Amino acid sequence: MGRLVLIRHGESEGNRDRVFTSTPDVSLTDAGRVQVRARADWVAERFAPHHIVSSPYARARETSAILAARLDVPVMVEEDLRERSYGDLAGRPYATIRDCEGYDPEAYWLWCPPGGETFPEVVVRTGAALDRIATAAPADDVVVVSHGAVMMALWKHVTGTWRAGKVARNAGVVVVEHDAGRWVGATAIDDG
Repeated sequence: MGRLVLIRHGESEGNRDRVFTSTPDVSLTDAGRVQVRARADWVAERFAPHHIVSSPYARARETSAILAARLDVPVMVEEDLRERSYGDLAGRPYATIRDCEGYDPEAYWLWCPPGGETFPEVVVRTGAALDRIATAAPADDVVVVSHGAVMMALWKHVTGTWRAGKVARNAGVVVVEHDAGRWVGATAIDDG
């Protein structure tokens, strides 16, 4: 049985400022680095990862580097783990979403930000990446570092259901078990 330890990046400058991130080069805050160091200790006590797979975005790569230093494992970058595109909302406050035409917080996965990606598109992209990661490590622990919307999409990919209103907090975890790439279960830990 293999385990994928899905971790959302630590608090970023965009999270702190409560805006949709407009570029992939946004860094972690000092608070985010503290969150990730604590998460690294938590992972080290419970898992024996062989490597880390990271989103290409700076905040995820920085999270991965902190984890890798503590866990003494290499980091690989997977382009398809990048955050959801928020299109025209990039750089705008999170609260802006409430004023967008067609947005329904009870069915957020059905809505597409203007010029952005739908959640089903994110599920297809990120789910294929998670399948590749699981297939390459059939009996190993692997840490996967990504983003809030990506973690929501991966939950859907693994379980077949949406977790309405549940976004993993910064440095939050979902542990996914698989049997040679066949999904067995998912457990959310420390989520919002």
